[in-house]
Amino acid sequence: MAPPRSPSVVLPLFPLNAVLLPGGLLSLKVFEPRYLDLVGTCLRERQTFGVVLIRDGSEVQTRPPREGTQPAVSFEGVGVVAELLDVDATQANILHVRCKGLQRFDLRESRQERDGLWKARVRLLPDDETVLPSAELVDTARALASAMAALKQQGSEPFLKPFRFEDAGWVANRWCEILPIPLAARQKLMELEDPLVRLKLVGEFLRSKGVVR
Repeated sequence: MAPPRSPSVVLPLFPLNAVLLPGGLLSLKVFEPRYLDLVGTCLRERQTFGVVLIRDGSEVQTRPPREGTQPAVSFEGVGVVAELLDVDATQANILHVRCKGLQRFDLRESRQERDGLWKARVRLLPDDETVLPSAELVDTARALASAMAALKQQGSEPFLKPFRFEDAGWVANRWCEILPIPLAARQKLMELEDPLVRLKLVGEFLRSKGVVR
C-alpha cells in the first residue's frame, strides 16, 4: 500500500529576515497594510500563516512586480506554519504580535496578490518524531536548561512552555533559536528531518565553543 500523501494547503506568507522553528516563539511588529489585514483575517477566522526566510530582497515591498519582471524578493523553499498567540495594539496602525511555530512546510508555488501579500501552495511536512537525546547528547539538553536559567535571571524568557528536555527535536530547536549562528545555518538546521542529527550538529557546535564537553 502506498503511504498517504502529505496534505497540500494554501497559506498566506510572511517573509522575514528570521527563521521560525516548530515550537518556537516569534514576536513581530506589524505596520504594513497587507500584514495588518493578514493579522485581522487570522484573528477573525482563526487562520494560520506561513513564515519563510528571505533569501534575497527586503521585507518591505508594497507592490507586486510588473508583468514580465522578477519579484524584488525571493525566499527559502521550506518554512514553518505560524499560529497567532496574542495581538497588542498600543499605537494606531501598529500591532505587536506573538506567534507560535507549528509544523514545517515545503513551498510548492507562490504568487503575489495586488496588495503585495504573498500566498503559496505548500505541502505540510510531518512533525519531528519524539525521541530521547542519545547518551552523548544528554549534556546538550542539560546545558540548555542552564542557559534558560541564566536568561531568566537576565529577565528574558524566550521559550514557550511546556519545556521538553526529553525531546531531542525540541532541545535542538531551542538551541537553534539562541545560538549566534548565521540565518542560513539556522535555516538548514530547521530543514533537517532527523531530530537526532539536528541535535548532534548543535552539540558539536557547543563543544567547539566549550559550552559542553
